[in-house]
Amino acid sequence: MHQIAGVPETVDIAMPGMSVKLRPIRRWLTGAVIAAVLAAPAAVNAQVVVVANGSPITELDIQQRSKLITNSTQKTLPRQDVINELINDRLKIAKAKVYGLDVSDSEVDAAFDSLAQRQRLTPQQFTVMLERGGISASTLKARMRAELTWNQLIRGKFGSSLQVGESDIANALRTRNEGENATVGYIYTLYPVTIVVARGSSEAIMGAKRREAENLRSRFTTCNEGLALARALRDVAVREPLHRSSADLAPQLRELLGNMQIGQLSMPEVTAQGLQMYALCDKKESIAESSVKREVREQIYSKRFEAEAKKFLDEIRKQAMIEYK
Repeated sequence: MHQIAGVPETVDIAMPGMSVKLRPIRRWLTGAVIAAVLAAPAAVNAQVVVVANGSPITELDIQQRSKLITNSTQKTLPRQDVINELINDRLKIAKAKVYGLDVSDSEVDAAFDSLAQRQRLTPQQFTVMLERGGISASTLKARMRAELTWNQLIRGKFGSSLQVGESDIANALRTRNEGENATVGYIYTLYPVTIVVARGSSEAIMGAKRREAENLRSRFTTCNEGLALARALRDVAVREPLHRSSADLAPQLRELLGNMQIGQLSMPEVTAQGLQMYALCDKKESIAESSVKREVREQIYSKRFEAEAKKFLDEIRKQAMIEYK
């Protein structure tokens, strides 16, 4: 161990009846220096980089947001862009408070839990996953709080101008050259039919099961006879019927059902349980909004929302006190 400058190896302090060695003090000083060096990154992380309307943004905030952006978008933003995002979040929350809007912790937690569920994870598992990427759950929750607050503010302040009327949708459909059939919705009655395949089955077994599925499809001409046939087969499960609106279906499934005739069985898809198929047993025109109209409505609303939000945020930034340290 190197000697610390100015601190001798030992020092005797002559006092009546005792002699005090300072070697332990030397070791303590050495430890203090090491501790100070180790604590330096923490001090840097706590350093305030910019203050937006009195709300400080630290180096740690910037590092955390940068990691969050990289992990969620697979892109690395320039440092100033990350800082601008954080500034915007601070300004959004501050402006919302002026209007009496304040998103509660329980609302943020609910949004966090919902995002975890979409990842098929528990909130605890999702937190661990974030931490493995060097991101704290509080970083993501801070981002969510700002967005939830901002969405409430924009909808409340510009609600009337965001409304989308039937004429707006009709004009958009004409622009897209959509026919009348595209605006018609349907309610489908579907029976899930599964050929059960054990996990880890060999390619030979999977191939045999696929042939069983194709054989069943070729013999499936009506729901009454076809479902009875399927129920009589070994390792085939027929579940209770599902009633689904075309507006709520994924585009791929919606297109698939649109091209099927009533009484047919869909192509098999591999799932965790085995080979999944759907028997189309009824199809009725729905008075509800079609998937195309819903899509157009959401697109128009989103475009108007973004335009109003950008204009309002630009105004807020012009009035803001932003101080770089």
